[in-house]
Amino acid sequence: MLVKLDLRQDAKIRLTQAVRWTIVTQFKSQREFTSEFPQLSSAMTVADAVERAIEVSASCAAQASKIDQHGALPIDEFNQLRQAGLLIAPLAAEWGGLGLGIDASRMSELLQILKHIGRGNLAVGRIYEGHVNAMQLVQTFGTTEQIAAYAEDILKHHRVFGVWNAEANDGVRLDPLESGGYQLIGSKTFCSGAGLVERPFVSGILPDGRWQMCITPMEQVTTRSQPDWWQPMGMKATASYKIDFTGVKLAASAIIGRPDDYHRQPWLSAGAIRFAAVQLGGAEALFDATRVYLQSLNRIDDPYQAARLGQMAIAVESGDLWLRGAAERIAAYAPEFGGASSQTADARTEKLINYVNMARTAIEQSCIDVIQLCERSVGTRGLLPPHPMERIVRDLSLYLRQPAFDMALAAPGRYALTQAAPAHALWQDE
Repeated sequence: MLVKLDLRQDAKIRLTQAVRWTIVTQFKSQREFTSEFPQLSSAMTVADAVERAIEVSASCAAQASKIDQHGALPIDEFNQLRQAGLLIAPLAAEWGGLGLGIDASRMSELLQILKHIGRGNLAVGRIYEGHVNAMQLVQTFGTTEQIAAYAEDILKHHRVFGVWNAEANDGVRLDPLESGGYQLIGSKTFCSGAGLVERPFVSGILPDGRWQMCITPMEQVTTRSQPDWWQPMGMKATASYKIDFTGVKLAASAIIGRPDDYHRQPWLSAGAIRFAAVQLGGAEALFDATRVYLQSLNRIDDPYQAARLGQMAIAVESGDLWLRGAAERIAAYAPEFGGASSQTADARTEKLINYVNMARTAIEQSCIDVIQLCERSVGTRGLLPPHPMERIVRDLSLYLRQPAFDMALAAPGRYALTQAAPAHALWQDE
């Protein structure tokens, strides 16, 4: 059965509960819907991008409750990101962007943008972070011809990119074709932005066991999607479905980089700071909503509430300091995020990986602390709809469950145990 798509009802996609749809029809409609967006102005600066992210964040927050349902997607919100130039911004300057995500010197501004988008709506931030991640991978490992082609996809067609990497036992395999391309067999899980993302990385295992990155042009293929697979308590609007790519054939031009490039360090692990920034945005939104709620009840002079708000303020500011620290160390490591990477770790690589592991762990704890303090401050009544805190708690609680948490926590400890440097010098480059 085909899923009927309506892009006119509140400018949102509403997907029926079905297990299969034809992607070609879907993306044809969406391109028509978003075909009049201007290209990035040559006068736009990184500071402008941050300010525009703040504006988009406010709009996302105002609309968040409307798309907090199964089968919804943030179509309006991504149209605003397009209009603000934030889909183009991850491209390097020579390709028409601002280098956000690839220029290491601008990592701090990128993390602030991701935080602001997450503050507006964590579901939007999750999908946008995947777009930034995908563009970093293309520009790091793609050929000049591939970068030019995918840059045009954004500049001319305003396409959304993503990274669909998670899989279960029926994960994706790449079988070589005589033409030089590959046929995909298997499925991906947690495909965030399914129905919105048009250029996802759908990487898989080669016959020799190595991992190969590739990009799937969704409007050119037919896949089998399982919307009913995604029935979460939060992050509903990410539409993170399970998708079966069996039978999809890709040309050689869709293959990005060499086998196992995806796992090159420190960038695989250091990239975790991006989703940590989005998560921190959710904590900031919860902090703000808690303040507004208590102010509305005139609880300003309550000493216990003041103490809890003080703890929340410390938590969100601590997270922001971790973002700044990670950005500084990424900028000091190499001029490009993705540059000077290797498959063998050296001392500087190991130090950066473990610093970011500390940062993502500390930010996760900050977010958990903010959730608990919010719940204690507002009680049951404050956690009922239509108060936004109920939705933010659900979204943030789910989004915090990122993979490899125990590894990220234990690795810095193991690293510290192998070092003789004093604490003040342990995470600094010589």
